[in-house]
Amino acid sequence: MIVRTAALTKRYGDFAALDGCTLEIREGTIFGLLGPNGAGKTTLLRTLLGFLAATSGSSTVAGFDSATESLEVRARTAYLPGEARLFRRMDGHGVLDFFAGLRRECRRDAATRVADRLGLDCSRQVARMSTGMRQKLALAVVLATEVPLVILDEPTANLDPTARSIVLELAREARAAGRSVIFSSHVLSEVEETCDDVAILRAGRVVHEQSIDDLRRGHRIHAELHGPFPGVPAEFAGRLAATPLGERRVVLETEEPLAPLLGWLSTLPIAEVRVEPVGLQAVYDRFHKSA
Repeated sequence: MIVRTAALTKRYGDFAALDGCTLEIREGTIFGLLGPNGAGKTTLLRTLLGFLAATSGSSTVAGFDSATESLEVRARTAYLPGEARLFRRMDGHGVLDFFAGLRRECRRDAATRVADRLGLDCSRQVARMSTGMRQKLALAVVLATEVPLVILDEPTANLDPTARSIVLELAREARAAGRSVIFSSHVLSEVEETCDDVAILRAGRVVHEQSIDDLRRGHRIHAELHGPFPGVPAEFAGRLAATPLGERRVVLETEEPLAPLLGWLSTLPIAEVRVEPVGLQAVYDRFHKSA
């Protein structure tokens, strides 16, 4: 595992920004971190890097303790914060030169290639760049740094659709090169398209973890019947969730093969039925739609 946390907690007085967070992130994968503002995503990332001291619990990155070996942790990570600060008086080339000189892992030629792919004009002064252009410049620095773990906090914020697609491609290329990526985002479609595993945070707690492969096996069935819904038979108990929407309407969710379920449904007085993938949006809404 490239990252492990055990009951990681960060408190500010009575407020828990992180509350007993336990996670494991596999090497060579893209891990999606989801949750609304204030859910604890950035606190988790900054605690992993040793920028914040945990109140209790522990975390390791590449086998190094975040609290006692933070320099070793940061030597093995490249971090894009949610609001990257760059030298406003430099031009783009100067920024890339600076970071390539600061870290031997940051490859200047690779940074130029990333900037070119993102369509960034590096001859422009940072102060005269738009927010999106500054985001591209920061991405060029981070994605050109050859380390085991890349942490991207809202990497596609302020980017146009074309640039967003390129960032997702670059994340997948990092994974193909054997690196691990933590991808914190509000854009569920990007996470579902790109990530291998996902965790959903709410009020500092991990409320759900799932692999995207398992997510894609899930289906939701909307059924309207001519008569009352008879309930879930014993043979599907524990494998099929039913949410009645009135006497004659029901929503069923399952990760089981559909054939046996559809066979049972065919015995019911069905008026209308619709089958769709569960999708990450539906899973996310279970924890946050009413929050």
